[in-house]
Amino acid sequence: MGNREDLLAGARRCLEERGWARTTVRDITAASGGVSMAAIGYHFGSREALLNAALIEAIDEWGSETGRTLADYAGGTSEEQYEAMWTRIIESFDTHRTLWIATFEALLQAEHSPELRRYLSGAQTEGRRGLTALLLGVEESAVAEGSVRSLGAVQMALLSGVITQWLTDPEQAPSASEVVAGLRALAAITDKH
Repeated sequence: MGNREDLLAGARRCLEERGWARTTVRDITAASGGVSMAAIGYHFGSREALLNAALIEAIDEWGSETGRTLADYAGGTSEEQYEAMWTRIIESFDTHRTLWIATFEALLQAEHSPELRRYLSGAQTEGRRGLTALLLGVEESAVAEGSVRSLGAVQMALLSGVITQWLTDPEQAPSASEVVAGLRALAAITDKH
């Protein structure tokens, strides 16, 4: 690997071990095998730009992995399939806890980084479309925009809410069966009105 790749790998390790706010330039250079601090400026321009790039790379890899994992549940029309999908999603919270925490930190950093905000916004859009396609069992290109803005947005909101609860207090966060039971109860309430 070259200095650029070493810096990205070191920044990813720092994001996982220390988080966004606690990662210093010295931490990154040490984790990258002693690459000089000046190399950060040369290759990325700033610590923030390097951390953005490392986080984006990690999120992209996680998104691809999750997409492959959840593809088994594409078009899952039964409650059992939906619950199994949620079981896999919740398992990923433990497997990728440090990435999820770094992502939440990045949401705060996006307030000061238009580039990161654009990336996260685009990732949310892709996530909503991908989740909609997965749930409907169709190709992403076949998903109607209305479905993305309703089904996809609600599924994404549910995902964000469950992960927030899980990161805060995993013991009290809902299980997959509780997510399904809650949706069933919500549907019963909305059906009454």
